[in-house]
Formats: sequence, structure tokens, C-alpha cells
Amino acid sequence: MDDGSSFPEYCVKKGIVPGIKTDQGLAPLIEGAPGEEMTQGLDNYITRATKYYKAGARFCKWRNTYKIQNGTVSEALVRFNAETLARYAVLSQVAGLVPIVEPEVMIDGTHTIEECARVSERVWSEVIAALHRHGISWEVCLLKPNMVVPGAESGQKASAREVGDMTVRTLSRTIPAALPGITFLSGGLSEVQASEYLNAINTSKIPRPWRLTFSYARALQSSALLAWGGKDEGFASGRKVLLHRAEMNSKAQLGKYLRAEDDKTSQSLYVKGHKY
Repeated sequence: MDDGSSFPEYCVKKGIVPGIKTDQGLAPLIEGAPGEEMTQGLDNYITRATKYYKAGARFCKWRNTYKIQNGTVSEALVRFNAETLARYAVLSQVAGLVPIVEPEVMIDGTHTIEECARVSERVWSEVIAALHRHGISWEVCLLKPNMVVPGAESGQKASAREVGDMTVRTLSRTIPAALPGITFLSGGLSEVQASEYLNAINTSKIPRPWRLTFSYARALQSSALLAWGGKDEGFASGRKVLLHRAEMNSKAQLGKYLRAEDDKTSQSLYVKGHKY
């Protein structure tokens, strides 16, 4: 930075806790169904994680994906990814980092919301079982799952209330109350959808022992990046849009979001086969 500090040091001065994505991307899972992928990066992981902690990181994130095909995912994928996520999480805690565990049942596909709920329940239950086996400390761990929604190419429409209740119901069947927080990914939802659905989750009448909040990328940043345009003269506009989206999602995670206060229209951010 201009003052000679490292980026993590600069973040801390601003009251921001720095973190880092520690997985090394996706690769084909040979023993899975066609098109299924595993996540790389466990080799020498404790060495890397310790290095990140010394550099100032205090949390980390690792993403595994599950693509629903013909209404399901393979058992090979479910079990392999669960073991990967659990090993990553425990090794991160050993290095002093709070792990964000991200099992993403992807929005890609023609599956129904009911099929998404069934697959998500299977995936999350296996991830939780693996975390138990590996001895995770639940109180210093976060989960970053998908919301329970129909596939982007299914043609099925689901209301915010349906998404909210089915997501909380699926979580309640699988996630221990000791886990302090669940930070949802947006996964291609529009910015307004992501806020509406999060609000519905936080107003569901189904018991919710966890903090249910957001960890969005596209649904928080897309409009702001367009308004900014990478130009100095766009800075104020980009900042205004980002603050608006942050406010909408902040209200949604409290169950106080009002659709009338948000943008009139919002385009889908779904990109088939999106890669990070």
C-alpha cells in the first residue's frame, strides 16, 4: 500500500478482518459421473495455511461443487468432496484460520426445487458427518451453502417464501446448532433475488439456531462494477451502488428487507458453467 503496509495490515487498520481463498480450483473427478469435478489444493496445505496466517489472514474459504444431473449427483462425488472439505477445514483450524466450508449445489441444470432440496440434504449431511469424523471445532467454523432453488434451466418458478422455507427446512435436517453462522452464496441469482430470498430465510417460521447471512460475490458486486467501469469518474457511482446492495442485504439478514426499497428490475447473473 502507499503507506508501506501490507494489504492485510491495511485492512486491519480499517477494521476489516482479512481472509483468503485457499483451494486451487476444480479438476475432473475421474470416479464420478461425467462432468463432475473435485477441488484441488490439499497437498502441502498446512504449510500454505500457516504462511497465510503469518501474513495476516484470519479466515479462509474452500469451494467444492455439485452439479445435479438427471435429478441427482453421484455418491462418489458426495463422499470425495465431503472428505476434501473436512480435511481442509480441520487443517485450517490447526493453522489458526477460521474455515468457511463451501459445498455448492449449483444452480446449473433443469432440476426442480424439490430435487435441489433432496440433493442438498444428502450433500450437507455427508459434509457434516465428515467434519465430525475429522474433529472439527464447530464454534470456529462457518458454512457457505447454496440456497434451495430450482435449476436455472428448469423453467420452474419458486416464490421467495418457498425458497426461504425449503432452505431452512433442509438446513434444520442436517446442520448442528453449534455452528455459529451460515453465509449463503448467490450462485447466479439476480441481485434482487439474492436479497429477497435471504430475507425470506430470515423470516421463516421454522426454527433457525444459526446466524443466517450473506457471502455474495456477483449479487453484491456486479452492478457496482458496471457503475464504476474501472474509471476514476465512475468511482462515486460505483460506491453508491455498492452501498445500496450492502444495505439491502444487511436488512435481509435481519429479516427487514422491503422489496419496494430495492431496484425495480434486476437481471439474472447466471452464466452456464461459470468458472471462478
